[in-house]
Order: sequence, then structure tokens, then C-alpha cells
Amino acid sequence: MRILICEDSALLREGLVRLLQDAGHEVVAALPDAGELTARVAETAPELCILDVRLPPTFTDEGIRAALALRAVQSTLPVLVLSQYVEERYASELITGQAAAFGYLLKDRVADIRDFLGAVARIGAGATVLDPEVVAQLLTRRARDERMSRLTERERTVLALIAEGKSNQAIAQTLFITEASVEKHITSLFQKLGLEQDEHGNRRVLAVLVHLEHGDQTPPNGALR
Repeated sequence: MRILICEDSALLREGLVRLLQDAGHEVVAALPDAGELTARVAETAPELCILDVRLPPTFTDEGIRAALALRAVQSTLPVLVLSQYVEERYASELITGQAAAFGYLLKDRVADIRDFLGAVARIGAGATVLDPEVVAQLLTRRARDERMSRLTERERTVLALIAEGKSNQAIAQTLFITEASVEKHITSLFQKLGLEQDEHGNRRVLAVLVHLEHGDQTPPNGALR
């Protein structure tokens, strides 16, 4: 996969380059700031962009605003945002406004090489991957939606695990239940959230968006493990 990196820390930037290259990816550019990001994306045609949230010159939100700008002109470009913090407002905007694969991981996740490379592969393949801590913080800042109150605790747990990007099989293993039980819970929560089946199979994504926009203020026990 062709990957562009935008990260101000030289140590982390070079570490990401080496890690991704060793995993078989091609790093087409490694930038210290977002100044030339749009031009380099047009020049190198990456299949995934990895951006730090806080970049020069102010080290506030340049990276995540650059991600939003990229999405405005290239809506199908997969983007992975790395951050030490959860920028709640921008994270919500990227998640709810996305038209392509997206990831938001805290930098601590990079320390787990297997998880990080797995997330990169999944995002490159079209998935949405959110760090559990990102999900948790978004949940605590969202008002309760009446639809969410219809869900049982187990259904909310299943939905939270879906929001983490877990497959039905992974959810079953996490909760120590069968895949058939997971499918029943998912069917039930779709019905309770009023999400009708469509030809594009978007109900899973729509359910996650409901979860993030209007989820419980306190996630259920075990939901984010």
C-alpha cells in the first residue's frame, strides 16, 4: 500500500517509515508539517494518509484540520489520524462526515506494532478503526438519544464493540458467546435504532454513528475492552 506520513516528530516519523516499509508498504512521502500536504498528495497519489493531530507552527489542530481539508477535495482517500489526545469536536466531524475509510488512534497504540499494522491494513481495505479511548470520550460527551435507551445492556456492549471495528467473530470471542447470538443482538439493535436494511449494507456504519452521536453518557461495563 502507498502511504503518506505527516508527523512533526523526526523520531516517530522515521520509526513509522521503517515500520511500514518492513511490513511491505511503500512510504511515498514523510512530511514534518502540513504545509505541502495537499500538493504532495496530488503528486504521489497515496492510498492512505497518516497524520498527527498537532503539527507546526502552533501545535494545536493543524493536522486534523488538514485531514478535513483533504477529505473536502478527496472524499475517498483513507485517513488515519494519530494523536496523544482526543480532539472531540474534530473527531466527531471526521467520523460523521466521512465518505471513506478512517482511523483515529492514540499514539500509545503505535507501541503495539501488531495492533497498529493491523489497523493500517484494515483502514487501507476500507474499514473505520477507532481507538477504544476515542470511543469512550466521545460517548461521555454525547447526549442520550431516545433510541439508545431502547437497547439492552448487552446490545449496547455489542454496539460499542462494533464501533471499535470488531467483526462478529471477534465480538463473540470478546463476550464469550456464539456468533449466532451476536447476529441476534445486532439484528435486534438495528430494529430498535430504526435502521432498515438497504442494498448497500450501510446499517452497521449508521448504527455506529448513532452510537457515537447519541450514545450513553457512561459506556456499559466491558463495552470498550
